[in-house]
Amino acid sequence: MNIEVITKEDLQVLRRELLEDLKQLMSGSKHEPKKWLRSADVRKMLNISAGTLQNLRINGQLRPSKIGGSFFYAFQDIQSLMQADTKRRK
Repeated sequence: MNIEVITKEDLQVLRRELLEDLKQLMSGSKHEPKKWLRSADVRKMLNISAGTLQNLRINGQLRPSKIGGSFFYAFQDIQSLMQADTKRRK
């Protein structure tokens, strides 16, 4: 059985390499957001409960498309809702 000793310097080098790799990944990922989001994604994005999302549907503030048993929301509609809320708060 081989035993290798890892020093603090080795860990610091690894940390620097990982950070550099992450920076490259982040700078290179200029992908567009999804056009359609599931309910769970919308709830996470807006930080709201399932009941609040249901109220937004009932009130007509968000109009989903239902496919099978799942609701899908247009990303553009969510952006519009967020902008309207921001304007309302000013």
